[in-house]
Amino acid sequence: MGCLLAGLSLRELEAEARGCLEESVFDYFAGGADDEVTVRANEAAFARIGIVPRILRAQTPRLTTTLLGTELPLPVVIAPTPFHRLAHPDGELATARAAAAGRTLMVVSMAATARLEEIAVAGDGGPGLWFQLYVQSDLGFTEALVRRAEKAGCRALVVSADNPRLPMLPGFACENMRDPEDGQIRPIRHTADLAWKHLDWLRQITTLPIVLKGVNHPADARMAVKRGIDGIIVSNHGGRQLDTVPAAIDLLPAIADAVAGRVPLLLDGGVRRGTDVVKALARGAAAVAVGRPVVWGLAVAGEAGVRHVLETLRDELTHALAQSGCSVASEVTLTFPD
Repeated sequence: MGCLLAGLSLRELEAEARGCLEESVFDYFAGGADDEVTVRANEAAFARIGIVPRILRAQTPRLTTTLLGTELPLPVVIAPTPFHRLAHPDGELATARAAAAGRTLMVVSMAATARLEEIAVAGDGGPGLWFQLYVQSDLGFTEALVRRAEKAGCRALVVSADNPRLPMLPGFACENMRDPEDGQIRPIRHTADLAWKHLDWLRQITTLPIVLKGVNHPADARMAVKRGIDGIIVSNHGGRQLDTVPAAIDLLPAIADAVAGRVPLLLDGGVRRGTDVVKALARGAAAVAVGRPVVWGLAVAGEAGVRHVLETLRDELTHALAQSGCSVASEVTLTFPD
């Protein structure tokens, strides 16, 4: 399997995954809302940004970053994506093992096909897990999920602010939504009146850091900081929720200005190369989150495939910084089209 992976870029890995997965499954992971304008924009926006290298500056690239007290050797985390067992029988357990081996954080999806507790065991020895949370109308059940995340050793809650669009797939279950009373799987739905008050409520019931995912407007970023949010993920949910939302990398600078370094920013959406990581960090992110590429690696080679994704981004990021003549991405000069 190592020979199969050797030298594959993330785009080539996607092509390999297409051949490994049923067409409907591949389309589920790859697709987006409506005309998929935002799906395409997330990747295309990175291509429009240029890197202007400096010369005659011997530099040693520094890749480490710290997120909410956790030091990581690479500014890349695994984004919450559902239904990993659609891609590989080992599902989220393989992903967690790869994250631990790569010393990176995995954000466990609320719609995981393995229980949070099992994923925590699989990822033991790594820097830990964050848990993605959709606040449910049943706040008692929501609090029970928070308690499970605490008990499993999760280091943060990632509260998704956009509405989930998750199909019920035959043969696969959102194991974290299994009701402890009757064993039935609950559907994932936002509480109908989701508002800032629900984040205030979460802040009252847990001491875990709260990261808000799905921030696209500077005013919302300022409000998040004001309400005591500990981190922000600039994200349009990979283009899966509302089509024609601008690319995440284009929205990032205004949000970075609004936050002014008071909380760490992450970005997800469209990251496919180490140069994309450079551009996100140069525009204000502390790290990026990758979703679809992890699924492609999982589909092709299980745990080894996910490790390949992380290693490829590490190698490409190191090369990009060295070639740019900069030790850290914040020093990189970017250009933009007229």
